[in-house]
Amino acid sequence: MGKILIIGAGGVGAVTTFKCAGLPEVFTEIMLASRTKSKCDAIANFIGGNRIQTAQVDADNVSELTELIKKFNPDMVLNLALPYQDLSIMDACLATGTNYLDTANYEPKDVAKFEYSWQWAYQQRFKDAGILAVLGCGFDPGVTGVFTSYAQKHYFDEIHYLDIVDCNAGDHGKAFATNFNPEINIREITQKGKYWENGQWKETEPLEIHKPIHYPNIGERESYLLYHEELESLTKNFPSIKRARFWMTFGQKYINVLEVLQQTGMTSIKPILYEGREIVPLQFLKSVLPEPASLGKGYKGQTSIGCQLRGIKNGKPQTCYIWNNCDHEVVYKECGAQAVSYTTGVPAMIGAMMVLTNQWTGAGVMNVEEFNPDPFMEKLNLYGLPWHEEINKKLPVETEPYV
Repeated sequence: MGKILIIGAGGVGAVTTFKCAGLPEVFTEIMLASRTKSKCDAIANFIGGNRIQTAQVDADNVSELTELIKKFNPDMVLNLALPYQDLSIMDACLATGTNYLDTANYEPKDVAKFEYSWQWAYQQRFKDAGILAVLGCGFDPGVTGVFTSYAQKHYFDEIHYLDIVDCNAGDHGKAFATNFNPEINIREITQKGKYWENGQWKETEPLEIHKPIHYPNIGERESYLLYHEELESLTKNFPSIKRARFWMTFGQKYINVLEVLQQTGMTSIKPILYEGREIVPLQFLKSVLPEPASLGKGYKGQTSIGCQLRGIKNGKPQTCYIWNNCDHEVVYKECGAQAVSYTTGVPAMIGAMMVLTNQWTGAGVMNVEEFNPDPFMEKLNLYGLPWHEEINKKLPVETEPYV
């Protein structure tokens, strides 16, 4: 039904390309591009079957991106590169009149700050061009927004409280590693926390607020309050929400190592002089940590990500918990990846499918929760991320039931 250009050959790019390649009736032609073409070639060879074309492109360079898009002429660009590159890829899509999708919102390289304002500012330009930009179509953000939209559509008149809970209970056997790009991951969790309450943002110190939360098939895990970008779009698009929080699990060993790295300056994003040249400590640290795409072999355990919601239906209190559990070993057997890459890469494929099959339509810049959630939810069950729900039961994040 359409041609897609995938930019980014990390763990997520590999999963999305693999899943798209298995659906030739939807994705008629696929090109995978990256700064390092050899990574694209390795993914294409792993998939086999001559389904994947590859190319080299600098995703920071708008003219290079524009030239490649014009040459391949895709119906949609899937941005699975770094969040720093969102705007340059969006600019190239505007220049060529091409639909756009990403999995994480923009953040500048020199400031550990991520928000949608930069991308939402493209709304009128995309609308005038008659093309669509789908923002945040991974798992969180992404599926968590679809879960929230689905719950609002089917179970609530008003959502009042939202807690997004993200647990990785897997063991990769490494001394220290991050499950997605180390630079982005560490920037995210070392900045101050933030949550929405009663019409305003409340800020916390990094990892200051934490508590044990029970996760299905996993058990209790210590969970830390972080800021995550979908809180910004969900509180905007569902204004009845009184409080929205995001929780993520970390093991004590991970926290201890991270504290040492912070204290020694290795997580800093400020350039320093080393042997006569400037380097960024966090970028150097990234270069010596394991590649997230390499963690799949031997990775055991599950992830569990979901939305716990409270609100009212027909004037009565209502609760809803929607979640997915994903098994690292099962994912590795299917496509050689680990579950964190899989839970981001599969939704990116499904989001592209929604656009190419005209189930998600429009022009402008839109977050995933602004579309009809039902066809997306159906495809999650079909393509490897089955979901579960509980209605009107005590929510694991709460210490007391909602009455």
